[in-house]
Amino acid sequence: MLTEHGLAAMPAVEMVAGFADRTLSPVQVHDAVQSVIEARESVLNAFWVRDPDESRKAALASQARWAAGEPLGPIDGVPVTLKENIARRGVPMPSGNAGVEPVIPEVDAPITARVVESGGVILGSTVMPDWGMLSSGVSSRHGIARSPWNAAWTTGGSSSGAGAAAAGGYGPLHVGTDIGGSIRLPGTWLGLATLKPSYGRIPLDTPYLGRNAGPMSRTVADAALFMRVLSRPDPRDWSSLPPQDIDWSALDGDVRGLRVGVHLDAGCGEPCDAEILAAVNRAAAVFEAAGAVVEPVEPFMSQDLLDDLDLFWRVRSWNDFRELAPEAGLRVHPYVIQWCQGGADISGTRLLQCYQQIMRIQARTVAATLPYDLVLSPVAPVAAFPAEQPMPFMGDGKTMSHIGFTAPYNMSGQPAATVNCGFTADRRPIGVQIAGRRFDDLGVLRAAAWYERNRPADAVPRWPDSAPGAPTGEKTTWTTLEGKKP
Repeated sequence: MLTEHGLAAMPAVEMVAGFADRTLSPVQVHDAVQSVIEARESVLNAFWVRDPDESRKAALASQARWAAGEPLGPIDGVPVTLKENIARRGVPMPSGNAGVEPVIPEVDAPITARVVESGGVILGSTVMPDWGMLSSGVSSRHGIARSPWNAAWTTGGSSSGAGAAAAGGYGPLHVGTDIGGSIRLPGTWLGLATLKPSYGRIPLDTPYLGRNAGPMSRTVADAALFMRVLSRPDPRDWSSLPPQDIDWSALDGDVRGLRVGVHLDAGCGEPCDAEILAAVNRAAAVFEAAGAVVEPVEPFMSQDLLDDLDLFWRVRSWNDFRELAPEAGLRVHPYVIQWCQGGADISGTRLLQCYQQIMRIQARTVAATLPYDLVLSPVAPVAAFPAEQPMPFMGDGKTMSHIGFTAPYNMSGQPAATVNCGFTADRRPIGVQIAGRRFDDLGVLRAAAWYERNRPADAVPRWPDSAPGAPTGEKTTWTTLEGKKP
């Protein structure tokens, strides 16, 4: 007999099979998920807006469709969360920032529309840090999102609430966004299976250089199932890829004969902890033992490229910050204020140099990885850090010192997945990044699924099935789901 937690955390592919053979109902699943949320949310703080009454109505409608043998799509009845920067009609979008007046969208984003059209049961919108520019769960508007593994640990960011929901058992399917690692960083620090797809694979209503949306889940099969929905075309995204008939369920196969690069030195940022390198090397050994041709990949990034990417983003956020009224600007997280002030008064010539550096990142990433079917690397140089800390490295000039392995694939548009490959001595998850050639999203997911099936037993997450207590020795103030901080 499944417990409520077991039912809530059931993989989506199993849920759908249960709906089809009438051994499960969408309402049964929905109510189990809501019980888990009620038990854990006061600590995890994953939601910005939660809609339990509306989501139950959606589950009832799905149940009726399954009873009639008329499901809308491949995720009909499956619980889903959407990051708060993905538009839902009528739901305010503050982008995690207490200083902004939230935009209230009049129409759903393409992602939201595809989920609704497929019968997904949207539980609510998950939190993010200020403007998505912190790699943690720290937000001036929402407070702190915390790891289900240990409330003292970060979720990572900027898809912090989505990551906490996925690891916390708030149903199986969650959508994050990623411009420099914001899907994959929570992926590594929470033990998740994630995919930053090829640029343009998932249509957006606000495309931007390097920006992607993608699935965050506990299993690769669930991420692939979600891609069947999220990758459907939408004409509103003028930068999206042409529609392509991809069999996202085709995850079988092995890695024999594949050329697999192992990239252990980003060439920029902070060096990797020994435990991270050991875990990734052990993952590479699994590929090699199965017949893959494994070779080292030399660094192809440099510190000046990373610094200029950082400066480009600082200018972008400074332009947003300076549009705020003075009193509103004071409500932005102090770390973000200090960071974006570094983008003030940058000349057009200097900004164009930064853009040209991004083009160099694109060229170098594609050239360095083109000889390989796959490239394995760390996701980040460190494991999860304290939840209250805005960034992994807090020293001057180190703001983006953790994205040397992830950001290049945003700029090059290549797909990159994460799968848990081990744990530190104190049981913090470690993910391996599996990147592929441009547009080979299915190949990346297939390799991730293969590794998931063949990884060592001690690299398989044993998901925490109870709520972590609030950290001791500190005063923590939590806001209610129905009334977050203004």
